[in-house]
Amino acid sequence: MILADKIAELRKKNGWSQEELAGRLSVSRQSVSKWESAASVPDLDKILKLSEIFGVSTDYLLKDSEELEEREDGLLESARPGTFLEPDGPVKTISLEEANLFMDLSRAAAPWIASGVAACILSPIPLIFLFILSAKGSGFALSVDAAAGAGLTILLVMVAAAVALFLYWGRKLEPFEYLEEEPVELAYGVTGLVEKRKKAYESAHGAMLIIGVSLCIFSAIPLFLSGMEMMGEYGVLLCLAIVAAGVFLLVRTGVVFGSFQKLLEEGDYTRQKKAENKWNGTVTVVYWCAVTAIYLGWSFYTMEWERTWILWPSAGVLFTAVLGISNAVHKSREQ
Repeated sequence: MILADKIAELRKKNGWSQEELAGRLSVSRQSVSKWESAASVPDLDKILKLSEIFGVSTDYLLKDSEELEEREDGLLESARPGTFLEPDGPVKTISLEEANLFMDLSRAAAPWIASGVAACILSPIPLIFLFILSAKGSGFALSVDAAAGAGLTILLVMVAAAVALFLYWGRKLEPFEYLEEEPVELAYGVTGLVEKRKKAYESAHGAMLIIGVSLCIFSAIPLFLSGMEMMGEYGVLLCLAIVAAGVFLLVRTGVVFGSFQKLLEEGDYTRQKKAENKWNGTVTVVYWCAVTAIYLGWSFYTMEWERTWILWPSAGVLFTAVLGISNAVHKSREQ
């Protein structure tokens, strides 16, 4: 139970309304409402006054045994070799207002970012559909060239709209990019609030993950049925539509759940992962620049462009091994 829940519980236990408690504390009702909704934290003098009014100790208000145990377990888990890193410099402390702003922004951005990704997946559908109609020529007066022009125009418009969404919400979330790269500390009361919101969202997150992954798997079914007369050439279109729906759910829930993990430094955002990502960023740039140089040199020397493309899928598979070796070398140097 966090401080906000304790204030609300003690107030109700004494049979007071928010206005009555605000009068005893000489604050506005809005202040009490913000305390109980975890939108803000009372000052130290107000906490002392709350302990006097409710007849409880300040330790009871400020300390939560369950939260302390969870944090202690987390620290013990983080303290295992290779999982916890002490920051080299000063650590930024995130206030309750900043945490609420970031979580609210992430929740607002999630459906728009997911829509942009889905639009990119759906963008080839008009082009393919127009090609099918022009090829059949069944009362549809549209040449192949006209179908290509119209289809490509729609495709570019959809991709441009998606990029606009990415840029708009990217600028909104840009002030919080440090959460992905730098170690952070949460101010008093923030950890409990984030964990509470995360726990409340876990059921929805799990449902979206299950449905999204299932849709991506089922999207192959139209391709298997494309040989049937009833499905025909439209199997690819239906496949893309199902994939877009599944990816929409995965991206939407990933953005929201990721905001909790970033604040709590969990999952892919632990301090060890952040340190590895900085190291991997340099390796990634060097690796793909080298692959591009090899591809261009090989292609221009042999002029066999129809064969040299095989370098890209091979480099993609090899990249995973390169990152694994890079991380192993990086860890051995730190020990």
